[in-house]
Amino acid sequence: MSSAQRVLLVDDDEVLRGQMTRALERRGYRVRAAAQLDEARSALQEEEPDLAIVDLKMPGGSGLDVLRLLREAAPRCRAVVLTGFGSIVNAVQAMRLGAANYVTKPADVDQVLRALGTAQAVCPAEEADDVRPASLAQVEWNHIHQVLAEYGGNVTRAARALDIPRRTLQRKLKKLAP
Repeated sequence: MSSAQRVLLVDDDEVLRGQMTRALERRGYRVRAAAQLDEARSALQEEEPDLAIVDLKMPGGSGLDVLRLLREAAPRCRAVVLTGFGSIVNAVQAMRLGAANYVTKPADVDQVLRALGTAQAVCPAEEADDVRPASLAQVEWNHIHQVLAEYGGNVTRAARALDIPRRTLQRKLKKLAP
């Protein structure tokens, strides 16, 4: 890794943005932080980043919008999407827009750097300890959102396809991601 690698960090969470910026700078990266889409657009006009860390859900534009900007302004930039709302549908959309990887929050800097493929290799035994299978609730959440996306957001048709009552599906959709 070159100590001069430039990172664009886009996240509306001020605390996380500050912590991530400091941790990246301690590791030798030059960080440009942005809280929203407009700030990311301005940063891209000034300098092309080598790496990007992008939050998925933000006010004033999503991380997917930032990925579109990156694809045009910095096509060689490797990007990872961070989100507290993990779903297969979002991951697939992010990958189609050029994201190198997708990481669910909470995530530390080392996890993000591994997702970008810039961190040093981890001992296989250590890596095996970090791998945890998805919980049943996570698998259910991802499957529901995948089926819902297949039916264009139509709750009635998705409920029929899942073979559950519509009200049950609506209740499940109101819950936060596991």
